[in-house]
Amino acid sequence: MDPFSQFLTGPRAQSAFSLRVVMDPPFAIDVQDEAALTVIVPVRGHAWIIAEGGPPRSLRPGESATVRGPAPYVVADSPGRPPTVVIGPGQSCHTPAGDHQELTMSQGVRTWGNSPHGETVLLIATYQTAAAAGQLATSALPQVAVFDEHETDPGLLNLLEHELTHTDLGHESALDRVLDLLLLHLVRVSVNRAGDELPSWAAGTRDPIVARALALLHEQPATPWTVAELARRAHVSRATMAARFHTAVGQPPMAYLTTWRLALAADRLVTSSATTAVIAHEVGYSNAFTFSTAFSRAYGVSPTGYRRSANPDATRDTAVSSPSPTA
Repeated sequence: MDPFSQFLTGPRAQSAFSLRVVMDPPFAIDVQDEAALTVIVPVRGHAWIIAEGGPPRSLRPGESATVRGPAPYVVADSPGRPPTVVIGPGQSCHTPAGDHQELTMSQGVRTWGNSPHGETVLLIATYQTAAAAGQLATSALPQVAVFDEHETDPGLLNLLEHELTHTDLGHESALDRVLDLLLLHLVRVSVNRAGDELPSWAAGTRDPIVARALALLHEQPATPWTVAELARRAHVSRATMAARFHTAVGQPPMAYLTTWRLALAADRLVTSSATTAVIAHEVGYSNAFTFSTAFSRAYGVSPTGYRRSANPDATRDTAVSSPSPTA
């Protein structure tokens, strides 16, 4: 299972929170929900996406956009508009002065905005997961990506709008699947569009040799891999594997394996009561001490500390070493 599949289906994955946003100008939605990833589809009117450090991006019907979190961004009718409403963690809603607006701006089932028949209509889906594997998945995307009408599948957009505005049999499940399919489509377009300019695990899947190595690392993270063994499995030389992997992914194979193992371990720490030693064994470390050292170096906190920060009520971890492949 690659990082993106883990993002959508892993133990900490959540269905996207989806909403039909209906707005009349002036409006500027200051989004501070810290979501991992957001998909925005304009149905009517015109909007701008403004993220810190980047230029304002225009968004019109037929187009779509993705925004990578957790950094805040603004969706507005004009690039220079001051915020009129703030969206916080958990999709809380308030004015810049702090007055709650959840009820005031509710316009019915899955519909929200300052007008029941607004000039601008946006379909917005946010993926809230804080999973470490999910963060690795979204790292392959730019902070803001806008896709024109030639890059956005109109069939998926029409189906998304239908599912958001109807409550037919299986509505919730259908909506989740349409959103995931649209997101996957946009991620593929983004990766192909970036070419070699944005090295990442996702870009690596475009090279058949690197893709073979990535598949092995993703599917069998606990195996004691070496560059030589990956090269043998891909039927190339060690030098070829090392060079092509680094160029496509942006880091050496063993460095990427460490990143992947630790991301899986971080999610396992939060979603299970397994000891540090058991988790170390599951992701390919020889003992809990070696794993803890690598984890602390990458995350700035011990595995036990990471678990406690995510689950304050978690029971004390009894880290007992057990044999496993060497990291």
